[in-house]
Amino acid sequence: MPDQPTVADREPDRAETVLRVFDSAFGELLAQDPAAFRVKFRKMAASAFAFYRGTAALFYADLTDGPFAAYGERFLDEHTGRVWIHGDLHAENFGTYLNAEGRLVFNVNDFDEAYVGAFTWDVQRLAASLALIGYAKALSDDTITDLVRTFAAAYRGQIAALVGSGDAARYTLDTADGPILDTLRSARLQTRVALLEEETVVDGWDRRFRIGGGAFELDADTRAEVLTAFAGYLDTLPPASRTRPDALRVKDVVGRRGIGIGSAGLPSYNLLLEGHTDALENDVIIYLKQGQTPAVARHVTDPAIRGYFEHEGHRTVISQRALQAHSDPWLGYTTLHGRGQLVAEVSPYAADLDWTDVNEPADLLAVTAYLGRATAVMHAAAAESASGHSLVPFSTEHAIDAAISADEDGFTAMLVDFAHAYGDRARRDHQIFVDLFRNGRIPGL
Repeated sequence: MPDQPTVADREPDRAETVLRVFDSAFGELLAQDPAAFRVKFRKMAASAFAFYRGTAALFYADLTDGPFAAYGERFLDEHTGRVWIHGDLHAENFGTYLNAEGRLVFNVNDFDEAYVGAFTWDVQRLAASLALIGYAKALSDDTITDLVRTFAAAYRGQIAALVGSGDAARYTLDTADGPILDTLRSARLQTRVALLEEETVVDGWDRRFRIGGGAFELDADTRAEVLTAFAGYLDTLPPASRTRPDALRVKDVVGRRGIGIGSAGLPSYNLLLEGHTDALENDVIIYLKQGQTPAVARHVTDPAIRGYFEHEGHRTVISQRALQAHSDPWLGYTTLHGRGQLVAEVSPYAADLDWTDVNEPADLLAVTAYLGRATAVMHAAAAESASGHSLVPFSTEHAIDAAISADEDGFTAMLVDFAHAYGDRARRDHQIFVDLFRNGRIPGL
């Protein structure tokens, strides 16, 4: 049977664009660890949504210097184009965490790509992800339109509420319902003991890490370097996290492999800490991983933004503290081998929103409205935070409210049009990527 032309063959210019963006975004790390990227790319090949999750760099190339650059421009000015943004806001980057007040909260998570940029980039990226999820669930275009409209209305309504009364939607066990409440309840059933039993063993009357399953022992020199980096991290913790020094005693350290689609090729380490009591069930696991340059940073040229951050670990922490109220009390940063590192807890109470069983129209619309309100609260959180105040020295919600108020119907229509158009582009790009990957056309693999 003769070879049939692939999608990549039929769209050679787009295939070259994908390869060029991949080389710019992944080239250095891919050369260091091709095996990790083979795993990453296999995961991305599984579906158009998985591909979309792993290609924020392609998304921003399209939005800033490509065929989608005109979308959303009329809603941007000197303020709305310079707010704290998540940077990789899609429908699966929401879940639970235990905040600094000890409350289980459903909110945005995973701030590795956070930066300062246009608020429209966040809402556009989420809208397109809704289109991809809807298509994967065989929803009609009209139903997908309803989802995006619901997201836009919820986002806009929450921004207006923040400007008017200051009321911010908070999703906890007391206030959530439907699939969001189910996710919070699932997180509540998880325990620190279960996490510790999975990751550690009790040996000689104390805990140490279990080797295997991605964890490996470190040589003496590397262990010493990680402990030195940990000592530097302590100075970046909030004062409340340093009230009991014994809680910060390190019991064990291991290296880690296989940490997520977005972290392929990046070194990572886990540290086992004493925790707030001597009881073995209160030990704490934190991770230390190398920060990466966010995809959006390649398209934000303001030197004041680029120069504000010491390194990528510092950038991630400052951004997360700006975007997330009452963030992880273990959140901090340090350096290792001259590179910035992010440090945070491996939380036993983290549970991501699972879209698998969200299929009924009422549930889909309700969850989408949750995401819209949560996104608005996140964009406004920086106004309450001292983190990086000099970078965004104005009320974010007032600036966004003014921009949307000028053309509310146009804002919703823009998101609907963009979601359908970019969802279609991402599905075709996924096919191109699979063709390139399976035929050995991605350099370095």
